[in-house]
Amino acid sequence: MLHIENPTDESHIKDIETDTPDSIKDAFLRAKRAQKEWRKRPYQERAAAISSFRDALAADEDELARLLTQEMGKPLGQALGEIRGTRARIDFFLAHTEQFLRQEQVLPTEDTEDLPAMREVISYDPLGVVANISAWNYPYFVGSNVFIPALLTGNAVLYKPSEFTTLTGLAIVERLHNAGIPKDVCIAVVGGGDVGAALLNQPLDGVFFTGSYATGKKILSAAAQQMMKVQLELGGKDPVYICDDVDVQQTAISAAEGAFYNAGQSCCAIERIYVHKDIYEPFVEAFVEAVKDYKVGDPMEEGTFIGPLARGAQFEVLQQQIDDAQAKGATCLLGGTPLEGKGHFFAPTVFRDVNHDMLLMKDETFGPVIGIQAVENDAEAIEKMCDTEYGLTAGVFTQDMQRAEAILAEMDTGSVYWNCCDRVSPRLPWTGRNHSGMGSTLSHIGITTFLKPKAWHMRRPA
Repeated sequence: MLHIENPTDESHIKDIETDTPDSIKDAFLRAKRAQKEWRKRPYQERAAAISSFRDALAADEDELARLLTQEMGKPLGQALGEIRGTRARIDFFLAHTEQFLRQEQVLPTEDTEDLPAMREVISYDPLGVVANISAWNYPYFVGSNVFIPALLTGNAVLYKPSEFTTLTGLAIVERLHNAGIPKDVCIAVVGGGDVGAALLNQPLDGVFFTGSYATGKKILSAAAQQMMKVQLELGGKDPVYICDDVDVQQTAISAAEGAFYNAGQSCCAIERIYVHKDIYEPFVEAFVEAVKDYKVGDPMEEGTFIGPLARGAQFEVLQQQIDDAQAKGATCLLGGTPLEGKGHFFAPTVFRDVNHDMLLMKDETFGPVIGIQAVENDAEAIEKMCDTEYGLTAGVFTQDMQRAEAILAEMDTGSVYWNCCDRVSPRLPWTGRNHSGMGSTLSHIGITTFLKPKAWHMRRPA
């Protein structure tokens, strides 16, 4: 049984029955049968259903945003922004998926009136039944990156929302069904980690997961036994470097938002800031002033920028990093403690005088805590930015594009940013390196990842 709790006031919302190994096996068998018919439907029918789902998100956005805020604490305006941004991603997939389903004739490379002695053709089939093990921090973004292109390309989806946003996940699936997606083509699987593990015991054709590195390793090991396709997005320790030629005030405002949006619970949130020594003092001062302006509190109230953490268990991680940083000489300029009263509220926290001996600059934080370190020059910034096991994003703020390109070329990350941060585009692949994961969603790569090629060797009879 899942006990759904409101992180704002720790009140009970609802209890939900979880799936069992038997119900998961049944769901897989139903999806396996349904997928064979779903893939045969004309693409236009599948696209029409997804388009209707998009319209439902628009019609119900206020209700859905309030549910998301109630369930995981995201400020209401940010919840609305996520739902609206999801509609834009759906538009991208609707505009571009069909072209990647077409056959390619590769020999001869040009059309001819006479049938050639040998033709070579590539066609594309859907993977089959895929598991979408989604995340709680952006359930619409993370889930739709998978289930939208998967369904459009003819796959069936076993969709497991996070146990912390189960009600949102069920609301999504309900609207998919109402839009015309057959109930056995997209099935919600409800539960925690044990349910996710049982899901991977099925002979799936692929698993797409967003979550921690530790869980990702377990999923990869389990998936290897089934020889299924695997995509893992496992978070990061994303750095940004502030060069000495920037507008300090505006850059501090941008960097603060990149660090504290969604209470720092973003996969690509800024988690480390390096500042050229010549502007370190004014930047730190401007950064702290920007964070002081954030309204912390009830996420349902207008103007709230930082709500509660979705999981109270994260307090222990944050406190460990804070205690370690202070013990090793860092200076806390703001915050540093949970807020008094009910709810999972943690004060936005800013440290200066940090270094790479501290957990704060090495381990994933995933909360409203940031360290700011001075560096001598670009070379030291590159060295510090690359000193990590993760590889999701990295950013540079500078007036000089060539300088930015030279620095970003050294980053072993899936995404790089110049004068922006914490940004995801449907036109670009979302992908991690090293401990940040493997495989990609979004862009044309995030469409073709749900397809498998078939090679046709076609010889004309003599």
